[in-house]
Amino acid sequence: MTALAVPLRYHPAKPRRVDHRRRALLTARQRLLLIAGAFILIATTACARIAWIGAIENGPSRQSMAEALLPPRGEITDRNGVPLARAFPAYSLWYNPAAMTVGGDGGPPLVRSPEEVADSLVEIFPDLDRYEVTQLLASGRPGYIRRRVLPEDANRVIALGELALELPREAERHYPQGALAAHVLGYVASDGHGRVGMEAVLDEQLLDPAHRSEPVALSIDTRVQGALEDELRSGMLAVNAVGAAGIVLDVDTGEVLAMASLPEFDPNQITTEDVVLPQERVDAGEMPRSFNRVTNQVYELGSTFKPLTVAMAIDSGVITDLGRTWPADRPLMVGGNAIRDSHTIGSRLNVAQTLIHSSNITSAQIAQEVGGERMHQYFTELGMTERAGIELPARGHPLGMGGNWNSSKAAYAGFGHGVAVTPLHLASAYAAMVNGGIWRPATLRRIEPGHAPRGRRVFRASTSARMNQLMRMIAVYGTGRNANAPGFRVGGKTGSAEKPGSHGYRRSSLVSTFAAAFPMDNPRYVVIAMLDEPQGTAASSYQRTAAWNAAPIVGRLVPRIGPQLGVLPDETRDIDLTDLAPLVGGEH
Repeated sequence: MTALAVPLRYHPAKPRRVDHRRRALLTARQRLLLIAGAFILIATTACARIAWIGAIENGPSRQSMAEALLPPRGEITDRNGVPLARAFPAYSLWYNPAAMTVGGDGGPPLVRSPEEVADSLVEIFPDLDRYEVTQLLASGRPGYIRRRVLPEDANRVIALGELALELPREAERHYPQGALAAHVLGYVASDGHGRVGMEAVLDEQLLDPAHRSEPVALSIDTRVQGALEDELRSGMLAVNAVGAAGIVLDVDTGEVLAMASLPEFDPNQITTEDVVLPQERVDAGEMPRSFNRVTNQVYELGSTFKPLTVAMAIDSGVITDLGRTWPADRPLMVGGNAIRDSHTIGSRLNVAQTLIHSSNITSAQIAQEVGGERMHQYFTELGMTERAGIELPARGHPLGMGGNWNSSKAAYAGFGHGVAVTPLHLASAYAAMVNGGIWRPATLRRIEPGHAPRGRRVFRASTSARMNQLMRMIAVYGTGRNANAPGFRVGGKTGSAEKPGSHGYRRSSLVSTFAAAFPMDNPRYVVIAMLDEPQGTAASSYQRTAAWNAAPIVGRLVPRIGPQLGVLPDETRDIDLTDLAPLVGGEH
């Protein structure tokens, strides 16, 4: 019996140790599950909050973190990435008469009188109008006193101790280049939306969070734009013109490298007169500064149409021999009216002489042979019978391009009389004339290499090659000599047209234009320079015609922009004119 008692005394300890281990494992598992559950709860809460913010609270008052980090409006750059328009945070000075109101009741909105507060603000901002500020403060109505307040000036306003003068942080549109390319860019109004230029065209894209992170690149080159504006401004002031317009266009892509309309405006500081003028000033022919003369104003551009007329005649087979001549020593009677030249050039003129001396009489005869219907078809294919093909919203509609194109109509249109188009129309037509015969719409968007639109063929390549010779010849021997920049092989045509008025054409008011391309042995760019109502001054040898005022602008501009565009001067190269040189002398 004793031998059996020993195992009964020690065996019960073994189960106790196993039970202890089980309890420890169970406790560890419970703790692990508790920790995992806590992590799952935290993650679920975070995901739910993100979903709530993203799906439910994503409205005007709440933005996702990614959107909040984006600028309120996308950036615009030139073709090389130079910023033209961008948004930045700034202080504004806002008058809030209710700032001192407590529970609906309160005293006057200002501690001091409106006059005293206005005096203090004028000390900080000397350009403020004291009377206007006083009126606003006394009116009891809220409103902006000033936009774009510098931080140091904001501190001085705070030091005045007027609670009604608030300084909210707002996103301002800033144009780092000032007035440069103002008519291309337009501006952003107080409602946050673009006006006039590409700011209006791109408004939806620039405000869309999906696109705001990437700047929009325009075709403009700020270097070329600056040079164009500078030369146009100098030329305009030298002859006291009321306005000027200019464009530099890539002949192979339709890209606008520069577009200028003068007088200009500063999109950083828009005034009422920049946008709208009193009716009496509009009736007197004045335009708001934001009006774009390149795309929105149509002009009779005169003799700049003569190369187009000759191109139509060559292309259609009307002219097969450049030595052929037409009578030029007496007025040409068309539709009961006489077409004259400024002076008698010679008894008979050939094509080369017609362009070199800019004869209306022989140009009209050539146009008559082309015929009204055929000429109108060419103008249609050149895009000159409808609004210009470009993105800008303000585009003038050509005048005189409809109706019955009979022989009389053709004769006058042959030298740019009775038809009115924008300078941009002319630039696109010249590009087609010199680039091998392909018309493409102008564009302000940068085009990647190899992605130019196919365009449509208007002239045969052989016609274009012949016109390049004739255009160069005008700059070497004719009215375009003042544009003949050495080494750049410029070709172009002058045009001086009387402006129409209420009682017929005004002989004292001209539109002077020089339409050019370079280099003529391999044309790459078209340049248009136009002056509105130039006067005869010492700078133009007291002449008002394009040969003396518009052509010199191009002659100064091309050497400035050529090297920037990869066209270097080379006086050892030129287009071959040997087969045309004998025609220049001819019969006079």
